[in-house]
Formats: sequence, structure tokens, C-alpha cells
Amino acid sequence: MLNVRNMPLEGVRVVELAGLAPAPFAGLLLADYGASVLRVDRPLPHPQNTRPVQPTADLLTRRKSSVAVDLKSTDGRALLEAILLRVDVLLDPFRPGVLESLSLSPQQLLEKNPRLIVARLTGFRRDGPYAAMAGHDINYLALSGILSQLGRADGPPNPPANILADFAGGGLMCALGILLALFERTASGKGQVVESNMVDGVGYLGSLMRYARKTSLWDRPRGHNLLDGGCPWYDVYQCKDGGYMAVGALEPRFFHCLVQGLELPELDNIALREDRASWPAIREQFRLRFLEKSRHEWEKTFDGTDACCTPVLDQQDLENTHSEQRLPISLQSTPGLSIDEEQSWTSGGLVPNSGGPILLYQWFGWKIGRDLQIKGGGVVKTNLAKL
Repeated sequence: MLNVRNMPLEGVRVVELAGLAPAPFAGLLLADYGASVLRVDRPLPHPQNTRPVQPTADLLTRRKSSVAVDLKSTDGRALLEAILLRVDVLLDPFRPGVLESLSLSPQQLLEKNPRLIVARLTGFRRDGPYAAMAGHDINYLALSGILSQLGRADGPPNPPANILADFAGGGLMCALGILLALFERTASGKGQVVESNMVDGVGYLGSLMRYARKTSLWDRPRGHNLLDGGCPWYDVYQCKDGGYMAVGALEPRFFHCLVQGLELPELDNIALREDRASWPAIREQFRLRFLEKSRHEWEKTFDGTDACCTPVLDQQDLENTHSEQRLPISLQSTPGLSIDEEQSWTSGGLVPNSGGPILLYQWFGWKIGRDLQIKGGGVVKTNLAKL
């Protein structure tokens, strides 16, 4: 039987300044592995507004709490400063200069709490010509060089939604930076500023794509290479019922299994495979053959084989079959928190001030009415000296 200890990030206190997508994803990852995460939201609507307060647009709120704070007010900033004296991590999703404009620069915060880790996540580089400009995933992906390599040969570059820059190059890389800083702090006892940006993050993810341009793996224009849709046995094919099958039979032994399943044994020829002039004809044969059967029929054909041919499942397929969502990393002795079925498919969001006052009591023993009060829709301190 495994000797299960605490969660890996248990006891780590994180303050996440409210944002969308990348920074909340970093906070979600930390929370799933045991960190206690407090999201700082804008103040609530005026008390005369009788409509119920709705969750914010952020859906990445699992295991988080919220406190509403007016950072434009002196009292609101004082409360945040008091909180940051006693926590481990601050997640800053703002553009360069925003924290400084609030008199909350990382240097000031570290002077007051030398163990604090200030994680700053931006889209563009802080020292580049785009630093002060607005942008989204597609813009950061474009500047990284990676977007130019994605898409079909007969069309423009095609971004894969906002997965690469926002989440992989942004939130995930930022979380990695936080973990590195927490690890380093065990030796030095000191926090530090963690700088991450999505241009560099997604560019680093694309290291192989960049290096491969100087090799036969990726030395041709977009859509004509082995892994970008140019190769007929690394592509997606439509089936008779409108479903799709994904083919990735790169190695000869896997290609052999593929063409056997497709009942196209005449294609099992290494010389033919290596002749790029034959690729269009092979692709057409694959296309026509996959159209002869439904996705389910092709699933049964290739199930249990090494053909590297799998169904393209959509999210509804997975939800209908009660497929569980799992954490990306499983630690045997110090596991993260499991994700139940409802959490896998539905996010109710987080209403500002939901759970935050309770978490502040758990962290510091602060109580609404004694140490804290609601003012102008936000929580403020009552006596900073006592905090």
C-alpha cells in the first residue's frame, strides 16, 4: 500500500489577481495540486443594484476562493498589501506598469515580504516594441514564428484556437516558473520575480519546429512537410458518417499495419513511401478508402493494432461516455486532487467574494466585522496595525 503524504503544494498560499485564460490556468494548476488560491476580483456592484451577483467570465476557478477588492482605493490597496505580507505567490496578469501604477511594484512588495514570489505573465515581451500594446493568443503566436508553420498548404496560417500561447506557452510556463522559484526558495529562503511571456513561452515549445527547418523534417513550405499535413500517413481523414480518423503511421512497421487495415497492401512499399511525388496519389487512395466505412467501423478495424490510427473524438463524445478528466501529472506519494465527473465538464465560475472572507480567516484569523468590512462593494481593512 502506498504511503500517501500531503499534496505537493499543500500550505502554499497564492493570490491571483483576476484575469482571463493564461493566469487563471496557472492558478488552476497550482490549486489542483494543493495550493490555496485566492482570486482578487473587482468590487461588487452598488448595493442598490438588486440583481444577484453573477460569476465572472473566468471559468478556470476550480478549488479557488474570491475576495472583492477595489485596488483603485487606498483602503483596498492597503488590504492587498497586508495580504501579500503573509502569502507565498502573487500572480500578476496585467500589462507592464499596472502594478507600478498602483504603488505595488515587485520591488516594493519584496522589500516588505522577501519570501514572496511575484509571477508576472504578459503576452508580449516586456522589453520589446510590442510591450505596451494589447494582444491575444493569435498575436503572440504570430510573433513567435510558430503560427507561420501551422496550417494547410493551400490556405493561410491556422491557429489552433488559443491553446498554444495562452495556455501552453502562457499559463503552463508561468506555473513552471512559480514551481522553480518555490524550489529555489527552499535553499535561499528568498522569493523573487518570475517573468514569463507568451511569445517566448510558445517559441520555446516550438524548439523542435525551429531546429527542424534546417533538416529534411521541416525544410519545405507550410503544409508540405512530414508533420504539418503534407504527409498522407500523418493526417486526418473523413469517414462515411462524417466522423474522422487520425493517422500517424510514420514508421514503416506502423505503416504496414495501416495499409493492411485499409486493405491497400500494394502501398506497403518503402520506395513508394519515400517518393514524395507519389504522396498525392497515396493520399487520394486513403481518402476514398476511409469514406467507405463509418468511424465506428474503422475504430473496430484498428483497435488493438499498431497502425497508429485512432478516432477523432469530440468533447461531447467524451462527456457522453463519462470519460474522466485527470490531472496531467500523477505523483504516487503526494498526489494532487482528483477531478470528479461534474468538475470535468462544467464550471459554474466564481462569484466575487465567494469563499474569500472564509479563506482570509483560515489564513490569518481575520473576520468580517472585526478586522475587515465591506466598503463600496469591496473588502477593506478596519485597522491595519492589527493586521
